[in-house]
Parts: sequence; C-alpha cells; structure tokens
Amino acid sequence: MDQFTTQIFAVIHQIPIGKVATYGQVAKMAQYPGYARHVGKALSQLPEGTKLPWHRVINSKGEISLKGEDFLRQKTRLVEEGIEISIKGKISLKKYAWQP
Repeated sequence: MDQFTTQIFAVIHQIPIGKVATYGQVAKMAQYPGYARHVGKALSQLPEGTKLPWHRVINSKGEISLKGEDFLRQKTRLVEEGIEISIKGKISLKKYAWQP
C-alpha cells in the first residue's frame, strides 16, 4: 500500500461511530488537500469485509455518492449508527460532521 493510501485510511479509521466526513475533509486531514476524488478511488479498492469505516465518508454536499446496491449498503450502515438520512441520501453535515 502506498503512502497516500496509508494516510487516507489512517484518517478514515479515526471517524467515530455516528459521524461522517467528506472526501475533501479526509484528503485535507491526510495532508493531501485537493485530492478528494483520489480518496473515493482508494475506497473503491477496499477488499470485501474490510473493517475500515468507509461508509462514514460522503461527498461535500452531505450526500452518499454511491449508486444502486452500494448506495443502499452505505445508507443501511449509517442508519444503524444512528445517522438520519433522507430518501435521496442527504445527511445533515451540521448535525453529523466529524469535528476532530
């Protein structure tokens, strides 16, 4: 695993239950500001059954970016953690954003 991916995953690992972070926030905290898209790409490479809380990473609009079954999988995991999500997948960043 390269340095970028290691740092990105280290940040994501710290997101607490019941909170979310944006792709851009994760990139910035990992010392890679401007690499939000790369965070998504790194997450797409995760193996099945990973313990990394990938589902706590959402887009800058406070929405789930995934589609179809992946959308439902992420939404289900967030709801299980007590996060309220609209039918369209919108999450209140004011209420649920991780403030480390």
